[in-house]
Amino acid sequence: MVQERPVRIERRLAAILAADVAGYSRLMHRDEEATHAKLTSLLANSVAPAISEHGGRIVKNTGDGFLAEFPSAIEAVRAAVQFQVRTKELTAADEDQQRIAFRVGINVGDVIVEPHDVFGDSVNIAARLESIAEPGGICISSSAYDHIRDKVGIEFVDLGEQNLKNIALPVRAYAASPNSHRPATRAGGVGTSTRYRPRLSIVVLPLANLSGDPAQDYFVDGVTESLTTDLSRIRGSFVIGRHTAFSYRDKAIDLKRVGQDLNVCYVLEGSVQRGGNRFRVNVQLIDTETGSHLWADRFDKPISDLFEMQDEIVSRLANTLNAQLIAAEARRAERSSDPSALDLYFQGMARWNKSWTPVHMNQARSFFERALELEPDNVEALVAIAMVDAAIGSIVFADDPYKHFAAAEAASIKALFLDPQNAAAHMALGVVQLCTRRVAQGVAECEHALALNRNMAEAHSLFGIAKLLLGRPEETEAHVREALRLSPRDEGMHRWLGYVGLAKLHLGADAEAIEWLSRSLKANPNYPVAHFICAAAFALLGKMEEARAAAMEGLALDPTFAIRRFKNVWLSDDPICRAGSKRLVQGLVLAGVPEGDVHKVRK
Repeated sequence: MVQERPVRIERRLAAILAADVAGYSRLMHRDEEATHAKLTSLLANSVAPAISEHGGRIVKNTGDGFLAEFPSAIEAVRAAVQFQVRTKELTAADEDQQRIAFRVGINVGDVIVEPHDVFGDSVNIAARLESIAEPGGICISSSAYDHIRDKVGIEFVDLGEQNLKNIALPVRAYAASPNSHRPATRAGGVGTSTRYRPRLSIVVLPLANLSGDPAQDYFVDGVTESLTTDLSRIRGSFVIGRHTAFSYRDKAIDLKRVGQDLNVCYVLEGSVQRGGNRFRVNVQLIDTETGSHLWADRFDKPISDLFEMQDEIVSRLANTLNAQLIAAEARRAERSSDPSALDLYFQGMARWNKSWTPVHMNQARSFFERALELEPDNVEALVAIAMVDAAIGSIVFADDPYKHFAAAEAASIKALFLDPQNAAAHMALGVVQLCTRRVAQGVAECEHALALNRNMAEAHSLFGIAKLLLGRPEETEAHVREALRLSPRDEGMHRWLGYVGLAKLHLGADAEAIEWLSRSLKANPNYPVAHFICAAAFALLGKMEEARAAAMEGLALDPTFAIRRFKNVWLSDDPICRAGSKRLVQGLVLAGVPEGDVHKVRK
């Protein structure tokens, strides 16, 4: 019997070009027919001729974009430049809010070929590169860059290694400046543009060893390398690789010049010094365009376990820098007349971090919704909406909390479908499960989040809430202390401190509850829930004047609050937790907090 040979799969090396329309959903929402007609015209009069002229073929259309294959990376880049320039010319008369602009990603690699499609990681990488390109811009992989180096007159910016969604290994990427689609200043060369700096671009310069002991170099370098890795996890960040950063070791440095040379917006620099049995680490974040210092901090730790201390320093720095960079980028985004999805995400996060009042929560949600209008599959915006809805339900800002829990779960599940390894999405789903009496599943999701991102201090604080819901409030404090150890100045620390205050009230330790809640309100006085819990604790201690004052503070921030909202949120079936919740309600009633729809404190 003759065994049939397996069907041969056709493969070949190719340059893959992926493109889509920036903000397509927003454009279609404004005017479906006009957007469809303009896109059809651009594809016919700008894109197709350029691809054909440079020996490529359009493999398939993807609704708001297309996939093309070329036998040459050089021709793929030339075609992209040609249709980007032509598209800009054809849309020059359009209003900003109605202008169509393509984002392009190009990669070179081995692909599986079928008559009307191509498959493989090389195709996926091109698509992911397209997603981080600027509107009107081109982003290429290092494999494509190696082919075009010194052969096209386009300026490219080295973006460093990028962690692309659903791609196992980092990919080094290069971006063409939107304004550099013309011959480079060096004949035929690929230079570095100073006109366009990627958002959230940063280089961690080697920390200086001031100890006078070369044996400590390994520790100092370890902190630098770990921090470089952890900062790359920040959404949208472009972190210069450590090999490039280490080329600046032991050199006199002009930080503005570093920004120009590497095309980065921010530099993190610092030093490590050993004195006796202690290490001191100084760090500062600098804006390379202005030279201004955005943030500085000092860490002073005993030498007990060098590597444990390194992890703690890196965790604290990464958590703090995340918030600092988001705030800086939100300020930049406010000046944009045509904000991108990333701009809107940063502005939403700035509202989220500012204070947890109904007004700010709704503002944050509005920014995230607008980001999703521009990019319906934006994972970070989906996660942010999930966290906002879970928060609105769990801290009793709404009369129907379970409607918000359902919306939060749907958003987090969609985010995980799009990016199964997204730590924040796992944590968001965990929050929803904790809030809907699925504590074991919620803890498992938070543990998964920590496995993906060991610096996620928020996940540790959620373990504290889980213990409260399981009827073990005495264990909450330890988990919150671990979160504070990892991120002692976190934007969310007021919530974590409030968790301990609530746990102490459940334990009947009302004076301790007030101490923790006072720390919470010192960290962020615009946190209405902490005011209400504090009012209950004062009332249970018989301090009625303080109780009513705290209730008034809470109602000033959330005038629609009523005790019935607490009763509507049934987070646990555990009898100990239920008893603690009843005790909280008792304190709220004594403090004169409204029980129904009358929004003023009873005298």
